[in-house]
Amino acid sequence: MTIASTVPKAIDADVAILGAPFDFGTQWRAGARFGPRGIREASTLFSFGHGGAYDHEDDVTYLPAGKVRIVDLGDADIVHTDTAQSHAHIEFGVRKILNAGALPVVLGGDHSVNIPCITAFDRDCAAKGPIHVAQIDAHLDFVDVRHGVRNGHGNPMRRAAEKPYVSGLTQLGIRNVSSTARDGYEAARSMGSDILSVRQIRALGVDAVLARIPAAARYYVTIDIDGFDPSIALGTGTPSHGGFLYYEVLELLAGLCPRGSIVGVDLVEVAPDYDHGGTTTILAAQVLMNLIGRILHARGA
Repeated sequence: MTIASTVPKAIDADVAILGAPFDFGTQWRAGARFGPRGIREASTLFSFGHGGAYDHEDDVTYLPAGKVRIVDLGDADIVHTDTAQSHAHIEFGVRKILNAGALPVVLGGDHSVNIPCITAFDRDCAAKGPIHVAQIDAHLDFVDVRHGVRNGHGNPMRRAAEKPYVSGLTQLGIRNVSSTARDGYEAARSMGSDILSVRQIRALGVDAVLARIPAAARYYVTIDIDGFDPSIALGTGTPSHGGFLYYEVLELLAGLCPRGSIVGVDLVEVAPDYDHGGTTTILAAQVLMNLIGRILHARGA
């Protein structure tokens, strides 16, 4: 079955979910191919039937029933052992979503799935303007080529920065001994990246961090679950201690939504088999529910 047979000809929705169960790009522990399934299952926790998601702190009902249309398109067709074809199918799905005028929300999969997601924005950006990539992650993911690999999960932010329609990157949560060597950090800064660790963000505060992100821009948000501390996100291939807590990320994302327009989202590297309690998949589902709600609320949906 090809991706063409799994995506409807007409997508009538505000938000379209696409699974990308691909983890051939991992360098250490695999298992993120089961992330989309795990996130979907965890999301049933939030199927309250309350007509929306009321947040008493904000006094807002996000995702109000009858006003927000969200569809799940299923998974992109993954051809196991074939990275190029699998990535092409993910790109195809994201293009279909953009062509329909919906917000693509991609469930990874390892972080290499961001490469076809960003590639799919070329025509959209030609018509509507560039995108600024906002990344939540423990790792810089700015490797150019390692052992001949250009499209693994250590490469996506380098591939994004190379796109003429990516105006810059804000890379938040980067810490510890990363997947990228010093020359990668130097290259990232020279190519327009603003890099902040968790400790630096805590010292600056949320408002100061948001002020460093270009205002009134079109944002693509990519969230690697290992950006969170492994105490709350154990189910991932490359956990890194000293990460974000839930509210730190929520406040950053909530502040980003009204600053500009979020036009694409992916959440990656959830590997449920390393967290038998399901805390990581619940975290991923909760972050996405809150982010989607705030994106649409900021749009006035």
